[in-house]
Amino acid sequence: MTEPVPALLGSHARMRIVAVSGSLHRPSSTTALVAALASAVAARVDAEVRVLELADLGPLLGGALRREALAPEVEEALVAIEAADLLVVGSPVYRASFTGLFKHLFDFVGQHALVDTPVLLAATGGSHRHALTIEHQLRPLFAFFQALTLPVGVYAASEDFEDGRVRCPEVLDRIQAAADRALPYLGRVPASVRPAAW
Repeated sequence: MTEPVPALLGSHARMRIVAVSGSLHRPSSTTALVAALASAVAARVDAEVRVLELADLGPLLGGALRREALAPEVEEALVAIEAADLLVVGSPVYRASFTGLFKHLFDFVGQHALVDTPVLLAATGGSHRHALTIEHQLRPLFAFFQALTLPVGVYAASEDFEDGRVRCPEVLDRIQAAADRALPYLGRVPASVRPAAW
């Protein structure tokens, strides 16, 4: 196991890793994947990990049109997302994109709250034919927030899971590669410039 790297923590006592699963079901392969990614990074830095599941938040979220109308549990989750040092986000692929409630949750995130925040992207689907969802759907969404999407995204198909855990050796290797490639981007001090207006 790699020793934690305290130097990456910046001014925080511990790095705050928030993993968001866009799955509406439990158990969920998407939740298993984002949790595995968050744990892989946490094995390399001194970090606390929190996993947020749309299976919990979705019933409290769907009817809200304004942030002020959200249930306290959803507001608290949004504050955690906006304060994260690293986001790990994943969604099942549903009709060629991320789930609607996943997008609805991020519609309430402050437009400039994620500027320069590192984001590790993940997705799951019924087959490997959906793998480019990471590049064509998730990466543009977080580019809008001016977040720092990390180089290696991780996609896993249904066949890559067994008993609710990632079992495919190639996906497990990619999880480790994604965590390794994330390290140079963690704990950096954001540039002292205001976010671009658009």
